[in-house]
Amino acid sequence: MKYSMNLLLWGTEIDDRLFPTLELIKEIGFDGVEVPIFNTNPEHWFNFRKKLDSLGLACETDTICGPDQNLISPDPAMRRHTIDHLKSALDCSLVLGATRLMGPYHSALGVFTGQPATEEEWQWGLEGIREVADYAESLDITLGLEYLNRFELYLTSCTDELMRFVKEVNHPSCKIMFDTFHANIEEKNIGDAIRKAANDITFIQLSENDRSTPGKGNVDWDGIFQAIKDINYDGWLSIEAFSPKLPVANIWRKMFDSEEQLMRDGLGFIKRRIEQL
Repeated sequence: MKYSMNLLLWGTEIDDRLFPTLELIKEIGFDGVEVPIFNTNPEHWFNFRKKLDSLGLACETDTICGPDQNLISPDPAMRRHTIDHLKSALDCSLVLGATRLMGPYHSALGVFTGQPATEEEWQWGLEGIREVADYAESLDITLGLEYLNRFELYLTSCTDELMRFVKEVNHPSCKIMFDTFHANIEEKNIGDAIRKAANDITFIQLSENDRSTPGKGNVDWDGIFQAIKDINYDGWLSIEAFSPKLPVANIWRKMFDSEEQLMRDGLGFIKRRIEQL
C-alpha cells in the first residue's frame, strides 16, 4: 500500500511556499502527495517537480471544472474550452510525473439546472471525456473520474452512475477515483460500493464525514477497510481533508488542532487499520 496527502488542505495556491510542508509530509511518513492543478501553465510546475524528486515523494494530480469550464454545457465553445483546459491540466501532470489526473471534471462543480442530467448532457460528457482520455493515453496518464454528492454535482452523484458513465466512455485510460466523503452521503453501504466498483477503482481518497482527521468522525471505517481487503486493493490511499483555506469546500470552521497533527493522527490511524487486515 502507498500513502498520500492531498495538498488541498493548504488551499489552491500551490507553489514554492509549500516546500517546508512537503518536507514535513515526507518526515511524517507519506509516500506521495496529491497536487491540485489550478494553475495550468506547465512551466509553473518544474520547480515543484524538482522538490518532489529531491524528497522522494511521488505525485498524482487533481483538477476540477468551474462555471466557465463545463463539458456538459449546451454551448459548444465552452465544451471545447473545457477540453483544452483539461488537456493543459494533463500537460502539467506530465511535468509533475503523475500517472493519474483525478477529479469530478466530467461536469462543472456547483452548476445546476434544477433537473436531473438529460441524455444530451450525458452524451456531451461522454464525448468530452473520450477526447480527454485519448490525450491522457498519449501521455501514459489515467483519468480517475470522481462523483460528488448531490449538493455539488448532478451528472453523477453515486457509484452506480459513475460506473455507468465510465463503462460508456469505454476507454482504457478512464477509471474511477473513489472518495469516502461523498460515498458517506450517497451510498447505502460504502463497503458494498467499493466492492461493486473494484475493477474500475484506480485510487482511493479517505476522507472523514466532516473533512477533518480520518478516524475522528462517523464514517464506516470498518466497512471501508474490509472492502479494501476484499478487493485486494494495494494502491494509493490518500488523506483528503479540508480547512477554511479552501472556500469552495464550504469549510467555515477549523476542526483540527493543526495540519501536522491531522496528518500524523490520520496516517497513524490508516496504517494501523491496514496492518490489522
